[in-house]
Amino acid sequence: MNGPGLTGLRRAGRRWPLWLGLGLGLAGGWMVVDAATIHAKAWVGQTMLERAWARTLDGDTAARPWPWADTWPVARIDSPDHDETLIVLSGATGPTLAWGPGWLHGTAQPGQPGLSVIGGHRDTHFRFLEAVEVGDGFAVTGADGATRHYRVAGTEVVDHRTASLTADPVHSTITLVTCWPFDAVTPNGPLRYLVHLVPTDPGQAGGRVSG
Repeated sequence: MNGPGLTGLRRAGRRWPLWLGLGLGLAGGWMVVDAATIHAKAWVGQTMLERAWARTLDGDTAARPWPWADTWPVARIDSPDHDETLIVLSGATGPTLAWGPGWLHGTAQPGQPGLSVIGGHRDTHFRFLEAVEVGDGFAVTGADGATRHYRVAGTEVVDHRTASLTADPVHSTITLVTCWPFDAVTPNGPLRYLVHLVPTDPGQAGGRVSG
């Protein structure tokens, strides 16, 4: 781990136990379909998600990537330091996380004031988190089309059964969550790897905004 710990990032606001969604959601993907199917969905699905994301930016508030989908894009994450661009889906359930990173319902919308929690599988979409470092830049585009800029403030490993996060009611902060360790042979362990993102300009509630 590096950077500040979980307690160092807590501020006044609502507390979120990790077991509420991302404890079971991240593990659940392995119980819904086998690993090979998850990998296929992870990469093939991004093409369909990109099309749904384009409709989202055109004003569709629930642009389902395929007719039977029970999820839709809510944001896009860009990590230029690691050459990654990912569409974030609504919900952090096992089936949703097989297709892409998922936004945990009940936390702030990505890019909006408060804490936004986004989960992803360690062996597909969030594999690159193993290489992130404090200071790395991220750009998050919301459904409103505005792009807000963040930096990595710290990373840590926690036990999802006991850990909690506290929302900042003023600033937009984001915590990316995946299973840990990255090279685990047996899935469904209790440990989670957290990457904490804070606005590059803390004077603005949502970070820097570009059109």
